[in-house]
Amino acid sequence: MSVPLIRRCVAEFIGTAFLLAAVVGSGIAAVRLSPGQLGLELLENSLITGAALTALIVALQPISAAFNPVVTLVERALGTMTTGHASALISAQITGAAIGSMVANLMFHLPAVTVATHQRSGSGLWLGEVVATLGLVLVIFGTSRSGRTSLVPFAVGAYISAAYWFTSSTSFANPAVTIGRTLSNTFAGIAPSSVAMFVVMQLLGGFLGYAVIRALYPSAGRPPVADLPATAPTEEYA
Repeated sequence: MSVPLIRRCVAEFIGTAFLLAAVVGSGIAAVRLSPGQLGLELLENSLITGAALTALIVALQPISAAFNPVVTLVERALGTMTTGHASALISAQITGAAIGSMVANLMFHLPAVTVATHQRSGSGLWLGEVVATLGLVLVIFGTSRSGRTSLVPFAVGAYISAAYWFTSSTSFANPAVTIGRTLSNTFAGIAPSSVAMFVVMQLLGGFLGYAVIRALYPSAGRPPVADLPATAPTEEYA
């Protein structure tokens, strides 16, 4: 039975809001608990973000748990939803991201909105966003389209925690998260002037990830034919 769109939108709104609260809130807490120790601050931020993301996907996956416009666009490209549904979910994600960031600010006794001034630009950072987003799409859809959907939360949480460290941009990999982080002039913030190129690179990474998934997993829910027992049927599954 398909889940009604309104329930999916609510799940995406809540999930993305909590995700931003985790990203921004843990960034603020890290700076206060480990002042001047950038590596430790990033470690704290990455671990909390990965753990929170895992838990949120586990909780909301039966309804909707993309929390990311790029992931939703890839789902649309794979034909799992209509353009109208994708647009509604993306709107919920962006709205949730803004609310989550503001709530995080308020929890730490900051104004609800403090426009970020942290400039993040340059070819290295932009390439980092392409790599981070491509990898995220590969992890999500490679895991799910090979019939291991129950492992998606743990794969995604682990990947994001790692990508904080191996990408130059600390792996935003999400337009909604990028927009939400402009509203907090803290450790996790990004200046509004840096957003456009980050989003463009994320979309490029998402497109490349989609191409890789179509090449590696042209059918969903089954392992590749070469991995099936010799007596198994070989018809393709959509």
